[in-house]
Amino acid sequence: MSFDDNASLDTSRVGSGGGGRGVGRGPVIAGGGVVGLIITVLVVLLGGGDMLGTDTSSQGEQGEDLAQRCQTGADANADRDCRAVATENSLYDYWSQQPDLAADLRAAGQDFRAPAQVTIYEGQTQSRCGTASNQIGPFYCPLDERIFLDTDFFDILQQRLGAQDGALAEEYVLAHEYGHHIQNLYGVLEESQRDPQGADSGAVRVELMADCFAGMWIQHAGSTQDSNGNRLMEGVTEEDVADAMSAAKAVGDDVIQERSGGEVNPDGWTHGSAQARQTWLGIGMQASTLDDCDTFAVADPNNPGS
Repeated sequence: MSFDDNASLDTSRVGSGGGGRGVGRGPVIAGGGVVGLIITVLVVLLGGGDMLGTDTSSQGEQGEDLAQRCQTGADANADRDCRAVATENSLYDYWSQQPDLAADLRAAGQDFRAPAQVTIYEGQTQSRCGTASNQIGPFYCPLDERIFLDTDFFDILQQRLGAQDGALAEEYVLAHEYGHHIQNLYGVLEESQRDPQGADSGAVRVELMADCFAGMWIQHAGSTQDSNGNRLMEGVTEEDVADAMSAAKAVGDDVIQERSGGEVNPDGWTHGSAQARQTWLGIGMQASTLDDCDTFAVADPNNPGS
């Protein structure tokens, strides 16, 4: 899904980090948990690796570079990091005005708050949930309410996991992580920690709900606007949908288990089958309310129609 060339981009909620390899520590998952697209199963698939702490001395310079590079929709269409900025802008515009969410937050005496930051980094960087690395995959850390994304992960998604090379395949990844932030506002994320593994576990239901929320954004992305009230994104095409579906399939637990050379074992699932991820993404693209994405309301989240 492409962006309107003349749209204005806002980098105020997006930052940069990483880009170095310093003496540090290995990955630590903090008590508040971490939720993401694939997380540690991807480390198994790629053979692990040494994940050291990062030297963050260049972060200010990188943040300034991001603001200079990413100013228009044309920049987003030409540059992967700028595409992430523009996608965040569209997600912010959609979710900050989503009527069900707004009503529920008002009823709870709250206002919408965006993720504290979408952090685009290179190599490794630190979160309160531990070390962020493209070997772990994009993730949302509820302890600091930040989304962490190394855009080099998209090469892994395409070259090693078989996703199609399309803009919406990449945008789906960020939309999924933003969905975890919406779950955090609702207090749903803790279910993934209470019941962390298995085909019908809380963890799988949380991940599939985030896919569904990503689908809801895709459904409405063409009507989102930049900070000046101008159209931000072009309308979704069938090819765009196919790209997003290919990404959802590529990160299914069963597909990852097969690609890692192991047997398909639903007892070890943390994110749901490829078919389920595609199904819930599709449900979101047709959803009329947030309740349509309630994965806890079905007996089997991997077969919601059964």
